[in-house]
Amino acid sequence: MLDICLLGTSGMMPLPGRWLTSMMTRYNGSSLLVDCGEGTQIAIKEKGWSFNPIDVICFTHYHADHISGLPGLLLTIGNSDRKEPITLIGPKGLTRVVSALRVIAPELPFEVKMIELTEQQQHISINGYEIDAFKVNHAVTCYGYSISIPRIGKFDVNKARALEIPCKEWNKLQHGTEVVIDGKTYTPDMVMGNPRKGLKVTYCTDSRPVKSIVENATDSDLFICEGMYGESGKESKAREYKHMTFKEAAQIAKEAKVSEMWLTHYSPSLVRPKDFVDGIKGIYSNVCAAVDGQSVELKFEDEA
Repeated sequence: MLDICLLGTSGMMPLPGRWLTSMMTRYNGSSLLVDCGEGTQIAIKEKGWSFNPIDVICFTHYHADHISGLPGLLLTIGNSDRKEPITLIGPKGLTRVVSALRVIAPELPFEVKMIELTEQQQHISINGYEIDAFKVNHAVTCYGYSISIPRIGKFDVNKARALEIPCKEWNKLQHGTEVVIDGKTYTPDMVMGNPRKGLKVTYCTDSRPVKSIVENATDSDLFICEGMYGESGKESKAREYKHMTFKEAAQIAKEAKVSEMWLTHYSPSLVRPKDFVDGIKGIYSNVCAAVDGQSVELKFEDEA
């Protein structure tokens, strides 16, 4: 099971009742955060989730509304008696930006590790998460993230017995380790079924529609995508500032064949995003204008 919470839905600046866009996931005791603008700590606190298990923080880009909340968050995590390292992931320049921000958070009881993204597409495996970072099209270097939880096939007891593999070795094979018995090597593929459907969430803000978003969002269980403008007549402004309209986001969701889409990162001028959702349901129907604190539990097929 993968817990997902969209902590905030605002773009550019926090508003009363609308914190800046940030997503948090929880899986197997490890929490992951994407973006950390001003007010993210309050949003986490309002949700009632814990700071201490945050192991990974991914940044789409380094505009203030996506990273300015980091120093305070690190200090709060430090005050939660955390000692384990935290890994930060973001576009090239991450070390420089974080070092500058940490002038006001210099002493932490844990190590801060950093992974800088330099390729168009980059894969990272960490804490059970399979993360695909992909470059999008914004005014500065910006990445979207697909976060997947893969699922191995079921252990085939009959195959293991037919091969006369002792029961005490089954656990190793189930967890991907080969075993050697009387000089003969047994590999996991000899006793495991085909991989089962896993879970996938894709998060993308601050971009024009580009092919990389469609490719990476394809077949996502949940697609969280910016909808900076919902009103008609904002298309030229979206192009100028390299953002997206509701209609453009809906078209991506349709092409990517996602199961569900949540719109986020609204312009401060977009007071009632829900008023404009019906206008795009002809393009993609399973869409909502997300609100702060909106969450879902994504379950594996046999857990549903």
